[in-house]
Amino acid sequence: MTSSLSGVTGSGHRAGCRSVRSFVRRDGRLTVAQRRALDELLPRYAIDHCAGVLDFAGLFGNSHAVVVEIGFGSGSLLARQARHHAEVNFIGIEVYRPGVGHLLRLLDEQDSRNVRIFCLDAMDVLENHIPPRSLFALWLFFPDPWPKKRHHKRRIVNPEFVERVAGLLLPDGVLHIATDWSDYARHIEAVVAADGRFAIANDRTGYPFVRPQTRFEQRGLRRGYAIHDLLYRLS
Repeated sequence: MTSSLSGVTGSGHRAGCRSVRSFVRRDGRLTVAQRRALDELLPRYAIDHCAGVLDFAGLFGNSHAVVVEIGFGSGSLLARQARHHAEVNFIGIEVYRPGVGHLLRLLDEQDSRNVRIFCLDAMDVLENHIPPRSLFALWLFFPDPWPKKRHHKRRIVNPEFVERVAGLLLPDGVLHIATDWSDYARHIEAVVAADGRFAIANDRTGYPFVRPQTRFEQRGLRRGYAIHDLLYRLS
């Protein structure tokens, strides 16, 4: 199946496109159903790696608010939000193919038309494909905490990331991060505070999303981990 929407194609790579850079692909074992979903459904939902800066109205066929989720994992949360918020368009970023396959099956089952997928490195997407001052919200739920000190430089939340997000959010746009690693939460709080363009969002007026607990999160709670839900508005 193919899509007639502007900017949406299959997952092929065309000459002259940038290659992915910073992630390590961990594909795991694809089920038969996931492989079929990637083969049959990805062309409907995937955004072309060479699309350039996106035209959201052309991509989705409407002018609804746009939310980006980085690292959607199995896609269950993204599919649920898409089902409950048809008035919002969602772009999911994920390189884990079994997770992409699982999300595709969910989107097909519920006939969601407000989701598109990037199978690219997140920073590549943010730097090269998202228009400035265009996002209602950006979600980053349970990123790898890279707990060892020598690996802290690999954490996605750093000054460059926060600066990039600040340039992509609409005025009063929301940066929503969740982690169950307390040291990482403190790191995030310090980096965002140092940027100076965000304020803690104590008031959720106008932000309609309730983040449901994921299986990953429930496992962390059983192990006694504290969940840190960090919500910031661009000031």
